[in-house]
Amino acid sequence: MESLILALEVVFPLLFLMVVGYAMNYFKLCDENNFEVLNKLVFKIFLPVLLFYNVYKTDIADAINPPLMLFCVTAVVAVVAVMFVFIPIIEKDNKKRGVMIQGIFRSNFVLFGLPVTISLLGEANVGVTSVLIAVVVPLFNVLAVVCLEFFRGGKFDTKKLLHILKGIVTNPLIIASTLGVLCLVFNIKFPDFAMKGVIDISKIATPLALIVLGGTFKFKKISANLGRIILVTVFKLVIVPAAVISIAAFVGYRGAPIVTMLSMFASPTAVSSFTMAQQMEGDGELAGQIVVCTTVFSIITIFAFVVCLKSLNLF
Repeated sequence: MESLILALEVVFPLLFLMVVGYAMNYFKLCDENNFEVLNKLVFKIFLPVLLFYNVYKTDIADAINPPLMLFCVTAVVAVVAVMFVFIPIIEKDNKKRGVMIQGIFRSNFVLFGLPVTISLLGEANVGVTSVLIAVVVPLFNVLAVVCLEFFRGGKFDTKKLLHILKGIVTNPLIIASTLGVLCLVFNIKFPDFAMKGVIDISKIATPLALIVLGGTFKFKKISANLGRIILVTVFKLVIVPAAVISIAAFVGYRGAPIVTMLSMFASPTAVSSFTMAQQMEGDGELAGQIVVCTTVFSIITIFAFVVCLKSLNLF
């Protein structure tokens, strides 16, 4: 019962904000043009500020674990590499290919990581998760840009490669995470009065992104993407986390590292994947449907994983 309550506490607030956005659209309080403008603001301002702040505030000396960091980075890259081969075989639409790949590997680690770790292990054990957020979230964003740029269309050549590289270095989320990492590495600290505005903006980012997602969600169009949504949801919430956690347990990880990998790989697809897909000419509609469906079903899968890991005494 505690595991179910945990899953509900983590997921329900996300669903509630999506419902608010959907209601705003349904009752004509905000039209599609307004949501499009808000989406651009989320992508170019609010989410970058949130990402910068999450990296900036990380206490990197608290729980540095190079082997664990290497394991998680390798796992993420391996998932992307496998999906780069698998997804194009079953999906012929380039705009959907990149969206499906990022839907499988890119998780809501920022929103789920610390809450899940704190709920399962207590606040004294969040160091490992915090450091991995600073490492993995920027990696998620770089790989997402690569996926979406790669499948924008056209022949892959030097020009295409340069276009991908330009997309990476000019992406607001990449710039924000890079600045955050530089502040960590060089121990750059800003005065409290300067950070107050950053903190206030970062608090707006996730609620606004979820409201925009709900406002642009269309139930009647799910049937056209149902097979794709089921495939991505099963891989995202069941197959990938089960494979990664099984390997981690086999090589000896227990406790906080296992819980961190649970929150990293078993959490639903990142909300920012919807925003990025819309802004980078991917199938934004499919991206939004993936975020909503993985968020809904993660209540069940996270509960199942928690019960399973507890029964095996892995944390």
